[in-house]
Amino acid sequence: MSDVILSFENIAVRSQGQTVLNNTTFEIKKGEHWVLIGDNETGKHLLLDAIAGNVPIVSGKAHFGFFEQYQQENPAQSPRFLWQKPVSFVSSRHSFSSLSGKETFFYQQRYNAAYAVDAPTVQQHLSEIIPFADSPFWTLDRVVVALRLQHLLDKELIKLSNGETKRVLLAAALLRNPSVLLLDNPLSGLDVESRQSFNQLITAITNSGITIVMITSPDEIPDAITHVAIWNKGKEVNTMLKNELSIGEQKSVQPVALDKADLTSLLSATATPSFEVIVKMENVSIKYGDKTVLDNISWEVKQGEKWALVGHNGAGKSTLLSLINGDNPQAYANNITLFDRRRGSGESIWDIKRNIGFVSPELFQYFPGGQSCRDVIESGFYDSLGLFQESDAAKQAIALRWMEMFKIEAFAAKPFSSVTATTQRLCLLARALVKNPPLLILDEPCHGFNAGQQRHFKSLINAICEAGNMTLIYVSHYQHEIPECVTKVIQLENGRCVSPALA
Repeated sequence: MSDVILSFENIAVRSQGQTVLNNTTFEIKKGEHWVLIGDNETGKHLLLDAIAGNVPIVSGKAHFGFFEQYQQENPAQSPRFLWQKPVSFVSSRHSFSSLSGKETFFYQQRYNAAYAVDAPTVQQHLSEIIPFADSPFWTLDRVVVALRLQHLLDKELIKLSNGETKRVLLAAALLRNPSVLLLDNPLSGLDVESRQSFNQLITAITNSGITIVMITSPDEIPDAITHVAIWNKGKEVNTMLKNELSIGEQKSVQPVALDKADLTSLLSATATPSFEVIVKMENVSIKYGDKTVLDNISWEVKQGEKWALVGHNGAGKSTLLSLINGDNPQAYANNITLFDRRRGSGESIWDIKRNIGFVSPELFQYFPGGQSCRDVIESGFYDSLGLFQESDAAKQAIALRWMEMFKIEAFAAKPFSSVTATTQRLCLLARALVKNPPLLILDEPCHGFNAGQQRHFKSLINAICEAGNMTLIYVSHYQHEIPECVTKVIQLENGRCVSPALA
């Protein structure tokens, strides 16, 4: 039996009506585990899609040796392999559906009890997964322990935090007991404890006989990875052993120079309203059934202050932000003041959102993809999930200038759903900034960014805060991502506010 489990020779694939990955050659041998790095986001993701069989290979030679080997090793399940390869793909988005099976989840659903009842629990979701293998190694009990899911089993999928969702997606992938496991930036959104245990988990997965191919940053490559493929734009794919990857290659992506004069001009295009108090919470508590998510939180944010909101996965950060952003109906039952106005005093949700630029993993997950990237950004002026009125020439011009600031202007007319996840996130960041809001909420904004993009974005946020009186609430599990302009910290632990510290 050949030790080559995957072989692509001069292949090309078709995606979004175009032929791409022209003349791409890539090979994986038994015992190898690969990481894909570099600034060619499209190339990296399309390679994963090609391995998974999600895009058609239109030319070249492709041999899926693992497919044939798995059929021989699992004869009882082999009829399923006539149409499905034994591959699990943990992508940047989930595809959870309701218990009724009639709909997928939607933005804001997690905060509405009437809708959440139709969401399966983690236990229900994982129990329904059928493994590829005849005698699976990764059982439900083993996966629950490996990914520390014991306390989440009775929690509805829609109520999971971003990091908790990542762990459940990986658990579901392992329960299928695939031959090949594909991971798209699996560490994004995970707290410090989860990231530290991830390295041991990857070793356990490879020891169980599963081949791993993953996209991640160069400084987060697990020990079990053996090989590296560097995908840079306009260059041949460079492959090497992991221990041959030099510091210079890891840091090859440099931040884009920031035009501060242009940024100042762009910010001045839209006036920022003034307030004394941006957010004030007094003894705020949020419960879902018998579960307390926020417990007696008091917090005041004044205009111009720059805050970091930190805490472990499931600590209550997203719920706290939902009270500010107008998405959580329980705000009316609490003592909350937003933009100098007490909640429940006659203001509408649009009065609140008008003053906020907002980015979150949930917004990325559920944002509709049918409109152009330019229209997605322009929709930020109207706080809508897409542009549902005729485009305004002046607002469109501002949207395009923000695209130029993020170096994504080439995608202006492209459908939002057709660009890479990184470009989509940059569009949503631009959408949050177009109206120069008095409050900017950035909830884990740098998911999937390479080192250069992270540094560029951090410089941009620092410059924005330096240029005006914008208030900032910044959420991240990575200390190095938090901009230097941040001077205040609120830390949550199991729904309670604890003594903050910036390490």
